Amino acid sequence: MISSLSRLRSFYLLHCYKPADLFLSSSFSSIYSLLNPNFNIRNLSFHHFVFSPSSPVCNYHRDPPSTSQFLSLNPSPRTKTPLEKQFETWIDHLKPGFTTTDVETALRAQSDPDLALDIFRWTAQQRNYRHESTTYQIMIEIAAANRRYGHAETLIEEVVAGACAGTPALYNYMIKFCCSHRHLFSRAFDIFKKMQKLPNCKPSLESYKLLLNCLLRRFNRLNVSYVYLHAVRSLNKQMKASGVIPDTFTLNLVIKAYSKCLEMDEALRIFREMGLYACEPNDYTYSCITKGLCEKGRLERGVQFYKEMRDKGFVPSSSTFMTLICSLSMENRFEEAIDVLYDMLENSKVPDLLTYRTLLEGLCRERRGKDALKILEELRKKEGLMNGRTYSTLLDSLHFLGQE
Repeated sequence: MISSLSRLRSFYLLHCYKPADLFLSSSFSSIYSLLNPNFNIRNLSFHHFVFSPSSPVCNYHRDPPSTSQFLSLNPSPRTKTPLEKQFETWIDHLKPGFTTTDVETALRAQSDPDLALDIFRWTAQQRNYRHESTTYQIMIEIAAANRRYGHAETLIEEVVAGACAGTPALYNYMIKFCCSHRHLFSRAFDIFKKMQKLPNCKPSLESYKLLLNCLLRRFNRLNVSYVYLHAVRSLNKQMKASGVIPDTFTLNLVIKAYSKCLEMDEALRIFREMGLYACEPNDYTYSCITKGLCEKGRLERGVQFYKEMRDKGFVPSSSTFMTLICSLSMENRFEEAIDVLYDMLENSKVPDLLTYRTLLEGLCRERRGKDALKILEELRKKEGLMNGRTYSTLLDSLHFLGQE
């Protein structure tokens, strides 16, 4: 006891011996008052406070108050917040022996994502209970929907570390979440590789769709497209090797990747394989191939695909129409280019300024300025096809070429 008191005195002398601060401190006075109701700080010296045997410092260590005595000295506890009250209410609902269904019901009933996370964490700490994959998926969905992205990432890392058994639905949702955030792009592929190693959680068609679609969003420039083309080719091979049967949407993504990189032989090979998987080409399929063939310089083949898709009733995309018009104009095939232009306009699609200039200026260079002006005037008269600024720009350009 003496040695303990000596150490306590040494501690106060070294760290707390500031008489002015001590006696002006309301916290010291309040603590002293709680321990000794007859205490008057004006009649107490610092020496008495630290060294006297009757000091509350000594008495507290020698005879500490019981819990009931301590609570009786603080009769007004802090008022609970509404969130704390809701948490306690839901905890009371989860009686001992609660099931996964009970927890999932409680999580879905919360309008506050932070409260849902508190319930999720509290239930995970209870004995004889472990979260299942469905519970983790619900919690990740709640966090993502309410923009608690940091919490969602933490939960995903827990799942990858083995917090629960993996299922295709859970892992596909985690891949979807990572694909929607640029900084988690590589993490999506890590989760996919982890998925391949799990016994009962092999990648499904949805897994490949998510990753391929994520890759295609990065095909914004030709040099960048070549970087990611290898990943597209690898995913396509893995999908077929694992026995996953692709659908039209998935094969269209692969065709678009090859067309973006002007690998048209590969794109046409995938196009011919569509029949093997009972997949029917659609307007997206034909648009990608037609545009890719024109950009590759294989115009005649591109025109064949354009005519084939029109015979089937498919309408090309605006970019496909414009690429075909420009390619035909640059090859001096103006009659075909004009036909494609009017076909585009009839389908409520409007060319951009570059497409107009390529066609009309090409006509002027071939000494067909009157035809160019005639087309320009026809387009101007049709409402919604050309604004005044575009008309003036094209007219000035045609006059300039006519003077040369």
